[in-house]
Amino acid sequence: MFQDWIIEIGQGAGKLFFNPLLYWSIIFIVLVGIRRIKKERQFIGTKVFDVFTEWKSTWVFSIFIGIFYSVITIGLGLVLSNETIFLLYFVTILLSLNFRFSLLSPSYTIGVTVFILLLIPNLFDASPISGDVNLSALVIIMALFLFVEAHFLNRIRPNESFPELELGGRGSWIGRHAIKKYAIIPFFTLVPSGFIEPFADYWPFLSVGDTNFSMILIPFVLGFEFKVRGMLPHEAANRLSLQLLALSAFVLIIAIGSIFIPWMAIVAVGVAIIGREFILYRFKTNDQAKTPYFNHTNRGLKILSIIPGSPAERLNIEVGETITKVNGIIINNEEILYEALHQTGSFFKIELIDTNGEIRFVQSAMYEGDHHELGILFAGEPYRKTK
Repeated sequence: MFQDWIIEIGQGAGKLFFNPLLYWSIIFIVLVGIRRIKKERQFIGTKVFDVFTEWKSTWVFSIFIGIFYSVITIGLGLVLSNETIFLLYFVTILLSLNFRFSLLSPSYTIGVTVFILLLIPNLFDASPISGDVNLSALVIIMALFLFVEAHFLNRIRPNESFPELELGGRGSWIGRHAIKKYAIIPFFTLVPSGFIEPFADYWPFLSVGDTNFSMILIPFVLGFEFKVRGMLPHEAANRLSLQLLALSAFVLIIAIGSIFIPWMAIVAVGVAIIGREFILYRFKTNDQAKTPYFNHTNRGLKILSIIPGSPAERLNIEVGETITKVNGIIINNEEILYEALHQTGSFFKIELIDTNGEIRFVQSAMYEGDHHELGILFAGEPYRKTK
């Protein structure tokens, strides 16, 4: 039996490299990164983040949680049909064609998959989906990955969101941030037909009819994208994560209930989609009602973003802080800031108001090769105005 498990794990992992979703996911993140960089150069005048920034900080946790969830779901005996998995691939690719991360939440990718599975028997006389469909296993997996989405939101830190410009209500340009992440989570699941035989009376707990099983490694794609202008982006992300965490727990309870009351699987999907839409609506409404955070002030320059690898990052200057003085010179606009930096030679001292409203100082020498503008970005007129 042990040898059969090893063979199936190896074969399941090998199938990953024949999976079109894996290659599309990599192409997708490259195209999205290129589009973002073009917008950064158009509006801000420089590239801020690299192509893979939305993805590269997710790898370690994605591998860990993929292994952890694989052990849990296989140990519990959750089985998905091959047709269900292929449909999930199709839906994920379809929802990514707008080249944004907004629809890559498990609420949408798995939720839409469930609704299609329910509709197919009514649309076709001969259904292309063979055998029973295990909706309970699918919605339990949806709830588990909603927890992952909440975790990634909670991990957003200062300087880890993406600066943008938008035209404010009074005709002036203000700053906003895009809070977004993208992850490919390697996740093993059981599928019908193979060499793995039941090892306990309860196992598999949620099956689709077969008595022998194999495994397949799924590249589960997860993403999110929120726009914020009324508060610090990492604080907004933390609030959103708590709301999404509560939604995840509620959906998981309903999903587990669907094991005993099958129609509750549909309720779990409805709650997941409507709940996430409600969180997004409430967040947008509250954010629009706030005074723009990255707006012009009479007391210095509010920092919209920090370019990675720049002197500002080295000095631990953060998004949302306000520069008030450079070597004693009061700063009201960018021209004065850069003039003050040039006048001070190789040394500078900056007075800041941090995000808690307290004054702090940073000072350093200008080293050869440093960006002369420190790598600090502010809200203002776009670098190249769009027609």
